[in-house]
Order: sequence, then C-alpha cells, then structure tokens
Amino acid sequence: MKKILIIIIVFLSFTDLKAQQDPHFTHYMFNTLAVNPGYAGSRDALTVTGLYRNQWLGFKGAPVTKTITMHAPIFNDKVGLGLSFMSDRIGPTDNMSIFGDFAYRIPMGQSKKGRLTFGIKGGINMMTIGLDQVGVRDELDPEFFNNVANKILPNFGFGVYYYNDNFYVGASIPRLLENYYDGNINGKETDQLARQKRHYDFIMGAMMKLGKNVKLKPSMLVKVLEAGPPELDLSALFYLANDRFWIGPAFRTSWKSTDAVSGIIGVKVVDQLSIGYSFDYNILNRTFKYNNGSHELMLRYDFIYNNHPRVKSPRYF
Repeated sequence: MKKILIIIIVFLSFTDLKAQQDPHFTHYMFNTLAVNPGYAGSRDALTVTGLYRNQWLGFKGAPVTKTITMHAPIFNDKVGLGLSFMSDRIGPTDNMSIFGDFAYRIPMGQSKKGRLTFGIKGGINMMTIGLDQVGVRDELDPEFFNNVANKILPNFGFGVYYYNDNFYVGASIPRLLENYYDGNINGKETDQLARQKRHYDFIMGAMMKLGKNVKLKPSMLVKVLEAGPPELDLSALFYLANDRFWIGPAFRTSWKSTDAVSGIIGVKVVDQLSIGYSFDYNILNRTFKYNNGSHELMLRYDFIYNNHPRVKSPRYF
C-alpha cells in the first residue's frame, strides 16, 4: 500500500493534465535563464530575479514554486555566468534544484548590437517525499514516520539564444538526462517510481513601438515533451508612461484548447527595480470549480555597471 501511495505521489509531482514536468511560470518572459542558459549575461548587469508562484489557491497541498536566478557578463562581455535555485513543493513532495550556467556571446550585425550566444548548464536535482506529512487513519503506523525517495541526481542542458535591443529568439534543452527516481523504504530500494523526461523549449519575443508612450511586448514559449502534447504560452504586455508600467493578458494552451488565461501587471519602481504580479484562471480542467486561481509574484533588480555603455539603453529582455 505504501509503495502504491509513493508511486501516485511522484506521478502527480512530475505530471499535470498535459504531462508537463517543468513548473509553469506566467512570468516566463522575466525568467528566461530557467529556460535557456544562453540568456546568461544578456542584461549587461548583475541581474537577480525572484519568482514566487502559489498555484490552485484553496487546494491543500497545491503546488508552491519558488525560484531565484542571478547572472552577469564577464571577460569583456564575451562570457555570461548564471546561477539558478528552485524549489517546487507539491503535497508531501519537495523538488529542489541548483544549476550553474555558462554562455559564450558573439557580437552580430554591423552595429554589433546583436548577440548570438551558446550556453550550457549543469547542476543537481533533489527530490524528497515526506510520508510523515500524509494524513492516514492510523497515525501510529510506523510506515509513514519517515521520508522516502530522497534522491540527488545530476543533470545538464544546453541552449542557443540570439537577441538585440528589440528582439530575441532561443531554443534549448534544459535537462538532457532522463534520470530515474527509485524509492527507498526502510533502507530497501524499490522499483522505479518516476522518470525525468527531456523537454525542448523554444522562446521568442519582441518590443514594438505603438505610440509616443505606448509599446507592445509580445512573447511566446513553446514547450515540447516527448511523453505529452506540446504546450504554448502566449503573452502581450503593453508598456506605458515611458516604460514605467506594463499590463496585458497571457494564455496557456495545448494545440487543441486553452488551459488558462492570465492577467499580468507590473511597475518599474526605479530604473533598477521591477515588480510584477499575475493571476491565472484555469478554464480547461475541472479544478477551476474548487480553487481560487493561481498567483505569481516577480521581483527583479539590476546591479548596473555604471561604466557599461550598453546599459544606458533600455533592457526589455
């Protein structure tokens, strides 16, 4: 019985209705380093970004995801380095990861304003299942006193990324290894519980001027998983008042239907600090009847290099 429960928990932790294993972020356009290591150093500053996502508010044990990324250019801007931390908690399972990123940047175009970057990332994934947090009828059952399936597994990925002041596009495989998770119950190894599946990500966005004080920033993220149908994230943010505020809709879809609609708002408090908030409403699956939606908060701070010539232009990506 305990083994069956573990398998169910791990399955739910690594999959949703579309078999997507990586956590969703409505602010994916502000969290590009988590998707593509080639993004490292692209803001020409030491950039620190934090995201907090509380999904399906009202569900006990619903997903809560926290991530912090930081990256900066070095060696005369030819190299970008990054570091990412993530915690994804679902019920009694806790998935954590630490990854480092390395990007080599090549100037492109006559003005050298474009950059073509090749990135690699490497790190570890850690998963813990705490059966001591599961509600059972017999609270004295010793089988549920201890954590199980405590695993630390290495992984690596790579990506290619191109950007200039008004456009970006990239393709990546964030996790190349398809690791297996096995259980460990009372010191004894169990059969395979779950397997990490390889993801293929394609991201693209632009900034377009619509008027004197209005700009449009459309973005797209395509996620392809071998075990499930492709998934598409779309957003359209309108930048107002000299780029101090932004607001716009976002959609998460499969090829056949829309899974969720979202609203995103944000403000640039000062030139270096940005704050964003989004609210998601599920419209495809039946969970929308029983939860209060998903909330997400974004904070980003640029430790700007005062003598850096490129930082003087706006950093939209």
